[in-house]
This record gives sequence, C-alpha cells and structure tokens, in this order.
Amino acid sequence: MFFIAPMKSLFEIKNRILLIALVLAAPGGQLRSYAEEIAPAGKHLVEVLEGMHVDKLWLAGKRVNWRTGEATGTYDQKLASHTHCSAFAAAAAEKLGIYLLHPPEHSAVLLANAQQEWLRGSGTNQGWRFVDSPLAAQRLANQGALVVVTCKNPDPKLPGHIAIIRPSTKSDADIVAEGPQIMQAGRHNYLSTNAKEGFKNHAGAFEKNELLYFAHAVPAQAQAQLEGQ
Repeated sequence: MFFIAPMKSLFEIKNRILLIALVLAAPGGQLRSYAEEIAPAGKHLVEVLEGMHVDKLWLAGKRVNWRTGEATGTYDQKLASHTHCSAFAAAAAEKLGIYLLHPPEHSAVLLANAQQEWLRGSGTNQGWRFVDSPLAAQRLANQGALVVVTCKNPDPKLPGHIAIIRPSTKSDADIVAEGPQIMQAGRHNYLSTNAKEGFKNHAGAFEKNELLYFAHAVPAQAQAQLEGQ
C-alpha cells in the first residue's frame, strides 16, 4: 500500500505518480539504483570532466578564455555576475571531440540560450539527440555519452543556463526528486551537484519540467585518444 502525503504543487503530484509507477515496474517493488550501472566509459568521462577543474576555472565575474577557463581580465563592477556555463559546456564538448555551438560562431553573450536553440535544430545534424527524461539522461551519461541539460530564458535579453550531466550512482527516486547529477560553471561552479540546485537561479524551471536534455556519443577516435593520455 502506498501512502500519499499532502502535496502542495502539480510538480509534486507528477513526481509522486512517477515514483509510484517506477516502484510498480521494478522487480520486487523496489526502486532500482544506478549504483552498479556506470560503465567503464562513464567512469572515464568523470575523469576527463573533473580534469578540467571547473571548480577553479571559468569563474564568474572574470573574462576568460572559453576553451581553457583561464582568466584574461575582469569585468566592470556592474557585470560582476557574468558567468561562463556555456563556455565550459562547449569546452568540455570540444575536449571530447564533439561540436557544441561556441565563439566565434556565436558571441559568448547569451550563448546558453542560443545553444539550446542550436541543439534543437542544427545540432541534430551533428550527432546531438533530444533525451526525453532525466532518468534516461542520467543513464546515458553513466554509459559514457556527453549529456547536457539546458534552460532557455523566456526573456531573450536575459541569460539561460547549461550544465553537463556527470555519471552518478544516485537512485531513480533521487533523480526524480532533484534531477540528474551535474557539473557546471555559473554563479557557483560545481564539480558535482544536482540539477535542481544548479538551475535554482531560473525560478520554476526545474519544478515546471522546463529543462531540456540532449546527448551525443563520444566519437571512438576521441575516446581512444583520451584513454591514451
């Protein structure tokens, strides 16, 4: 028997229904975990991403080299909150032999918004595919694919956000409640946090299921080169 506690929002209702469905579908009525489902390619992906040191580079308020994240100067005080989520995502993709829209094809300004539009359009011609759920997104990352989660700001004059999903052993229940595990640059740079936390500055985006996920397989040649480093 399931006890459904009082819920305050449609988002909570949808999540509770999804959790019940997952339990009913799982063997023995237990939510499955991804703890034993991180493939060797997924473990290697973690090593590559962590080796980029996003916690120390692509820092907010600094002018940076988009590829390396190294500071090249500072912004005026009024632009101190300028962040580099889109630059880090593009740099990580390039390191893995994958193209994601980046300068000079698009200005670093409002790049995250443009990246989502590109991923939904031209990106599909370059190997990117839409992923229809956070659970599927986490699974693909665990298998070693590059997976990004994006939010386009409804105000075209304001920035959106993009982050990379990192392989994780978190359970289905945790993924439903707080989203996949991510790595990001932003107002706060994280080596590891959840999507709900990472996108909290975009009010309601997580709760309203407005985040979009996209995945790209890591090319075999790039994978081999990285493994040889």
